Amino acid sequence: MKHVVGGGIAGLAAAYRLQQQGHDVHVFEASDALGGLAATYGTAGDRIEQFYHHLSKSEETIVELAHELGVGDRLEWLVGENAYYVDGVVHPLDTPWEILAYPHLSLYDKFRLGMLTLGVDLREFPPRFDSYESLEAYEDVPLREFIVDHATEGVYENFFEPLLDAKFGSRKDDVSAAWLLGRIKFRGERDLLRGEILGYFDGGFAPFIDALVDAVGRENVTTGARVTDLAVDDGSVSTLTVETDEGTETHDTDSVVVAAMPNVLEALCGYECDIDFQGAVCAVVTMDRPLTDTYWLNIAHDAPFGALIEHTNFVPPERYGGQHILYVASYIQSYDEQLWQASDEEVEEQWLSHVEEMFPDFSRESVTQFRLARNPRAAPVYERGYLEKVVPYDLSEVADGLYYAGMASRAQYPERSLNGGIVAGFECADRIAERAADGGEPTRTGGHVGETTPPGS
Repeated sequence: MKHVVGGGIAGLAAAYRLQQQGHDVHVFEASDALGGLAATYGTAGDRIEQFYHHLSKSEETIVELAHELGVGDRLEWLVGENAYYVDGVVHPLDTPWEILAYPHLSLYDKFRLGMLTLGVDLREFPPRFDSYESLEAYEDVPLREFIVDHATEGVYENFFEPLLDAKFGSRKDDVSAAWLLGRIKFRGERDLLRGEILGYFDGGFAPFIDALVDAVGRENVTTGARVTDLAVDDGSVSTLTVETDEGTETHDTDSVVVAAMPNVLEALCGYECDIDFQGAVCAVVTMDRPLTDTYWLNIAHDAPFGALIEHTNFVPPERYGGQHILYVASYIQSYDEQLWQASDEEVEEQWLSHVEEMFPDFSRESVTQFRLARNPRAAPVYERGYLEKVVPYDLSEVADGLYYAGMASRAQYPERSLNGGIVAGFECADRIAERAADGGEPTRTGGHVGETTPPGS
């Protein structure tokens, strides 16, 4: 029997792939909900994710899996409009003429920024088009140094620096240029006349998660089950200890995929991961009228939050009973920060007060609900030398039959994503299959879950 620790998207993907390959598998999830960061709230219509989600065109594995699960026709590619709030003004930045009209960069700054985002290296003549193909080449290059060298000082100070302050705070100087280049590559297709094309499921990500759980089999998933111990016998994993409301259980196992944060892995087997993670605080604000006419609003000044993401400027409000949905989000680099220490009520007061300052026409009376979610390890800090700290998929160096598919895996570099979670789960399952094919462990003889070839990574 194979076991998966963690019922987020990586764990469910690993279980699904293992079943396709002929293995019996069971998933243990410590919380009462499945989906990890894709967990949802209810609304007057469709459910909404507690933390904002969308897909980029570069995320191919999750799209292939959605089609395999029968929900691919629910995936819609919509325009996600972007803007920058500077000195009390919202500046749209989607079309070429909007970018040209942006007053806080010179024409030359805009040209150099545009060439960088297109992957054109202008540091020498003739320009090079292959300079950024290897992200690893920029693993040890500081972000500021890279941006100034490959664009301009003005591009760094007037465009990127406020975004980096919002994203990484006090850790911004530790982040590598590889992260920025990877993020540029990760962001997908743009419509020159409208903006960036992003993916979202009709009904949200809940139908996708439900379809994945159904494919795994709900009888093969236990929630409210915390794995507290992993026993190793003669160098191989042998038993899992699981605590539930009913008591403590012990399960024999021949393979374990830990699809959770590295602190869980360390608690179970002692493997230490040196990657630092940042926490996230994210509010879903339900309103009876819109705040802006843009989807993603970056903020240039020192606001108490990092971005305003007005979901119903991306997905029609009719899907939420006519309600307007706004995400207010911020990252924290230390649990000592005021934002992390503040109560939900204090955060609500601080954030809505600042929205009132930014938008004088905003009335707090329009807010019908304010729901706050916190995650202590929402994303890695992609500091220089990050790849040296990545946890390998196959942890046979610790115990034979132990695998890792959590956020510290290679699939979540240089940007974490739902797609990366699926890739990590598939990578672990494929390594288990290879081990079984080499005679390391058995597969079941009975029915596979589907006969189609699973999506690749």
